[in-house]
Amino acid sequence: MKLDSLSIESLKEIVKVAKEQGVAELQVEAKDFKVSVNFATAPAAVHHVQPIVHQAPVAAMAAPVAAPAAAPAKAAANDAGLHIIKSPFVGTFYASPSPGKPAYAKVGDKVKTGQPLCVLEAMKIMNEIDSDVNGEIVEICVDNESLVEYGQPLFKIRK
Repeated sequence: MKLDSLSIESLKEIVKVAKEQGVAELQVEAKDFKVSVNFATAPAAVHHVQPIVHQAPVAAMAAPVAAPAAAPAKAAANDAGLHIIKSPFVGTFYASPSPGKPAYAKVGDKVKTGQPLCVLEAMKIMNEIDSDVNGEIVEICVDNESLVEYGQPLFKIRK
C-alpha cells in the first residue's frame, strides 16, 4: 500500500483491521517512511522499519507499533547465567536441515561446541548456526520458518 502521508492513528487502524482480518503480513509505504508488519510470529511484531527520508516524525510514527521497552529488562533478569546464541544476520530460521527431517536441537538437549543448532537462510544461501559452548538448551527463542533480525536471540543455553 503506497500513500503520500499517513497519521499515526490511521496507521494504528490499518494494523488493527489487518490483524482482525487474519492478514499474515502487511507493508505500508508513505512518502517519508516504510513499515512492514508480520503477524505470523507474534501479534503485531514489527520486523522492519526503514525511514526513507530522515525526519523527526518518522521515529515517532514507528514507536507505538514496536514492542514495549519493559519486556527486555524483565527477560534479562530471567536469563542470568544463560549463554544466548544470537542471529548473526537477518534471515529465515529453520530448526531442521530440510522439511520432514528431525530438528537439530530441542529444549533439554545437551549440545557441544561446534554442533549445528539450526539453519538460517539469507539470500537463498543456507547457513548452519553452530553452538559456541557446551551445555543444555533451555529455550529455543524463535519458531521454525520465522524471520529473525540481526542480534535476535535464537537459543538460550545453560553452561
